[in-house]
Amino acid sequence: MVEARRTGVYRAGVAGVLAAALLAACGDTGDSSASVAGDSAIAVGGESLASAEFRVPPDSEIPDGVLGASIRRGRALLNATRDSLPQHVGNESRCTSCHLNDGRQADAIPWVGVYARFPQHRSRNDDVNVLADRINDCFKRSMNGTALPGDGQEMKDMIAYMAFLSRGYEVGSDVEGQGLPDLAPLPGDTAHGAAVFTSTCVVCHGADGQGTPAAPALWGPESYNIGAGMARLRTAASFIRHNMPLGNPHLTDQQAFDVAAYINARPRPDYPGKENDWPRGNPPPDVAYPTKAGRSPAPAESAGR
Repeated sequence: MVEARRTGVYRAGVAGVLAAALLAACGDTGDSSASVAGDSAIAVGGESLASAEFRVPPDSEIPDGVLGASIRRGRALLNATRDSLPQHVGNESRCTSCHLNDGRQADAIPWVGVYARFPQHRSRNDDVNVLADRINDCFKRSMNGTALPGDGQEMKDMIAYMAFLSRGYEVGSDVEGQGLPDLAPLPGDTAHGAAVFTSTCVVCHGADGQGTPAAPALWGPESYNIGAGMARLRTAASFIRHNMPLGNPHLTDQQAFDVAAYINARPRPDYPGKENDWPRGNPPPDVAYPTKAGRSPAPAESAGR
């Protein structure tokens, strides 16, 4: 989901969070809590917590010993996902293709604080998900691959890294810069988007959108599939608006929606079973495929991913 930015600061104790949890919004890019998408995160005492200041722990805080080695392996897996886990990745993407700067960049679907936000109800599958469920959903959708064993060492290592980035955050807390900032929906113009893509994006993503060593494919067989969060217009537009071109984001909201519309109009892999998403109905309006439950004339319980 695209998550709205929140403000406010608190001083938190160490998060005594979940035993088995993890996220990778991979791509899916940006779906880590309630907000625009409406998924239910933990609340403490039935009330929402004040937003927490965004803080990235330095490497000097990585502990020694077995845990520290696991944290470092987890970061390496998230950075070299295809090379490290080729049997589970079906395209050329890696987790940090969407979760920028090792998942440590505000407004770029960061993993900072995410360990403290699970388990949570997710309307996309109408179930209570732990973070391991979310990372596997990203493997299946954003990386067009297959799920990892939930109790495998690779999953434990990635959990360890994300838990390290979440130290000090209270259970259920929001974090400034988490997810992606909300954008007011705008109609995307694919013709204008193609022009902006040609002038701005091809240097990294290639003229045919098939990617380069510097950036992932945006459509075609090596891209995210139709079930990925980035295949939704609002998610892609917010990511583009706040993070692209990499290191110098300067497009307007309208240009971001135009480019997102152009990219997501291109062919990409299918996601078998996508019709079962949002089993209670009322998928978000920018979902690019029909679902069995469809839309209801009644007000949606949530517009979550």
